[in-house]
Amino acid sequence: MRRTTKVQVKVWGDGALFTRPEGKVERVSYPLMTASAARGVLEAILWKPEFQYRICSISALKYPTFHSIIRNEVDSKASITKKFMEQPEDKYADDMRQLRHSLYLKDVSYIICAEIVLQLDTEQPIEKYEAMFTRRVQKGQCFSRPYLGTREFSANFGPVSATDTPINWTEEIGPMFFDYRYPKNGTTVIPYFFNASVQEGVMYIPQHLYEEVNCHVRKAAH
Repeated sequence: MRRTTKVQVKVWGDGALFTRPEGKVERVSYPLMTASAARGVLEAILWKPEFQYRICSISALKYPTFHSIIRNEVDSKASITKKFMEQPEDKYADDMRQLRHSLYLKDVSYIICAEIVLQLDTEQPIEKYEAMFTRRVQKGQCFSRPYLGTREFSANFGPVSATDTPINWTEEIGPMFFDYRYPKNGTTVIPYFFNASVQEGVMYIPQHLYEEVNCHVRKAAH
């Protein structure tokens, strides 16, 4: 019985912000969608505990165009605690407001190619989940609205057509965030990075990183 299958989906939106970690409080986007953001889009369309997504490649259908925006944000949020209930105090948003700069992508479109990998204890055939994913993409159904990096940039999605081809773009992006590893013992979350590069509009994700991030899960047999 097959344990893996390939799926793909086209996603697009008016804007995207895939934040670089070195940007600190000033949000600066990568020029291309990250693997973790792509996984989040797929899980918003269809998520089941019986399998996991492994992103194979991300194709850019439009050239990255950066735009700048400055917004008012607050530096803290209201927290209703027992102490606050016993000794309430007034807080004004104007006193906590700060100007934050963001460098985001405008008018983006991508093709996400991923692999559905069944968990070892899954008994249902892979064809079941493949059909569910395909059906939801064709009908535009999702568990929650997918977004492109941050929730303010909601994403549209649909099937990939024959006219959707990657752009002529080749570039070395450099270190890019891959995903987090959550160890079973301890609370330390380990971020993983890889040297990303775009070849003819396509960025391929190193598959060996999934074995390291999910090291507590044995590789499913093909």
